[in-house]
Amino acid sequence: MCGRARCTLRADDIPRACRLNGRPLRSINTDRYRPSYNVSPGRDIPVVRREDGSDGDGVVLQCMKWGLIPSFTKKDEKPDHYKMFNARAESIREKASFRRLVPKNRCVVAVEGFYEWKKDGSKKQPYYIHLKDGRPLVFAALYDTWKNTEGEIHYTFTILTTSSSSTLGWLHDRMPVILGDKESMDTWLFGSPSSKFETVLKPYEGPDLVWYPVTSAMGKPSFDGPECVMEIKLKTEETKPISQFFSKKGVDSEQGSKLGSMHGDLIKNNQPKSLKEEPQTQDSLDHPSVTDEGNDESKPNISTLTNEGAGNLPIKRNYEELSADAKPAGGKAEKPQTSPARKKKNVGPADDKQPTLLSFFGKR
Repeated sequence: MCGRARCTLRADDIPRACRLNGRPLRSINTDRYRPSYNVSPGRDIPVVRREDGSDGDGVVLQCMKWGLIPSFTKKDEKPDHYKMFNARAESIREKASFRRLVPKNRCVVAVEGFYEWKKDGSKKQPYYIHLKDGRPLVFAALYDTWKNTEGEIHYTFTILTTSSSSTLGWLHDRMPVILGDKESMDTWLFGSPSSKFETVLKPYEGPDLVWYPVTSAMGKPSFDGPECVMEIKLKTEETKPISQFFSKKGVDSEQGSKLGSMHGDLIKNNQPKSLKEEPQTQDSLDHPSVTDEGNDESKPNISTLTNEGAGNLPIKRNYEELSADAKPAGGKAEKPQTSPARKKKNVGPADDKQPTLLSFFGKR
């Protein structure tokens, strides 16, 4: 809760924001202050506290690191400013880390606004919370000192939180303790240890506290600049009326029927006119079959036959006609002709009237 804030105020504007009204003021380490639109734990922020050992009206404007490091932390321990950057106001008198700080280590922090994330499942949307008129917000806080191994004294602080206001509960269940008027600021800064601080450590219910969504890049501590506080428009899912849904469905159905009709016409036009006729394609027209031998007019036209009807086609041929087509005209199978060079002279039978060679020599 309240892990990011905007602090771009000038250092000399902070005492006025805390309504110190001309109290004696001393500044310490204010040169460390770097205004930022995205302040995170571990950064130096100007803090207003009472002067040490003084019961008077003296105050100190001092830069401290956000994120409390208790004084009892070991000197050689690495400080973790994210561990205690917030403290629950309801338990500051109970926990040892805060109970000893309430009497004399109270302080206030002035910022222009803070950021909070709205959880929506696995997504988180940041919002920028601020006062409507632009006045700085003043938070109640506690500070402590810690000395490291080199003997350096570090001032750190934590911001107090309380339950969320009735108007901000939708965003988060906790919010910073906002001191909204001079009386509450004086009570927290200058009140006695026996003061009833519970009267000021309560949710801020003023109607001037407003908010709006900002970029999700706020999650990166290195992201800084005016873009941090620029309002954005959240994307919402568009809801269409049920009538539009059905009308769209009807249009789709009509288009589907038209496509189906066109598809049916294409199929119908491409069907053969007869069961014996195959649909012609461009390949069959351009590339005739290898069995086609020219344009033989003696051959019957298949398309003509099919158009005339199956009744005009010969259903059965006579056996004699089939035999005549299959056999030669003489009734005997023709023998293959031999070459004249290989043809032998026929020798007739004994009763042949032709003279032989022996008879020729015998007559002479």
